[in-house]
Amino acid sequence: MAQELHETARALVAEGKGILAADESDGTIKKRFDSIGVESTEENRRAYRDLLFTTEGVEEFISGVILFDETIRQSASDGTPFPQLLESKGVIPGIKVDKGAKPLALAEGETITEGLDGLRGRLEEYRGLGARFAKWRATYTIGDTIGGGLPSEYAIWTNAHALARYAALCQEAGIVPIVEPEVLMDGDHTIETSLSVTSRVLHALYTELRDQRVDLEGTLLKPNMVLSGYECSEQAGHERVAELTMQCFYRHVPAAVPGIVFLSGGQSDEDATANLNAMNALGSHPWQLSFSYGRALQAPALKAWRGEQGNVEAAQRAYYHRAKMNGAARSGMYAPEMEREGAGVS
Repeated sequence: MAQELHETARALVAEGKGILAADESDGTIKKRFDSIGVESTEENRRAYRDLLFTTEGVEEFISGVILFDETIRQSASDGTPFPQLLESKGVIPGIKVDKGAKPLALAEGETITEGLDGLRGRLEEYRGLGARFAKWRATYTIGDTIGGGLPSEYAIWTNAHALARYAALCQEAGIVPIVEPEVLMDGDHTIETSLSVTSRVLHALYTELRDQRVDLEGTLLKPNMVLSGYECSEQAGHERVAELTMQCFYRHVPAAVPGIVFLSGGQSDEDATANLNAMNALGSHPWQLSFSYGRALQAPALKAWRGEQGNVEAAQRAYYHRAKMNGAARSGMYAPEMEREGAGVS
């Protein structure tokens, strides 16, 4: 089983490819649909995911798709279950398994991700439905509070412990765990503060993964980039983001991890691509540096679609373009001028 886990993890970070995060919760997808004036019904959600998954040729840049519980049970317009549709294109189906961030007891302003109860049984079911990898997200807020700064050591270590428990259960079930410790970039903190907090979070995470016997070669890391806080008056450029993000990861992420699949957070589509490109342009690294983007891959497609069947082709072109741009960033070959290829599709 270990060999299969290693092979799946490596396939997810294959050269030139990354992951589409299509695992929005009911609340998140409703916000996305509200922004384009489309009602969030089950059929509309199915039709939208169908549009993404049937985009011709996108498998050249997309290695895997993270699904939501509803989506992994749905089918394409022709009746093919989504996991089978993806597999037929050489795309690996995955599944979000956490139950969301909830308030952490006795820690005002901090959260703990829930979902460990019953997880072993759910993983067994998802494996039967076709999932070969999973995702669990923990979130950490940067800020000041009475008596100290956030995140607290308490929040950092309790979330690291839960991430490691999740990862061990995944590997037991033959599923590759993506561990996602997201340091939120909301606030006016500097990029140096982001570096410090992200370093603390990764140190705790890999301590717990080691202690809980997780096979690192059968995992992937889905972290935030080290960025200036979104409200910070001084915004670091792409080269500085790449420099400090790599500094952080070289110090804290073991070389046994096959790949790092960055989340886009609140970055613009093009910034998420340009920052990934700047990291890969620095040269070869111990891990594959890839992407696992949701909004940064989908936003132009969603805007082009607007819930209308007649717009499906334009929406697919927009999605294909963003996937292609991020595929180029995987090798440091992206340039802003390439965006003109997608002009008029979003």
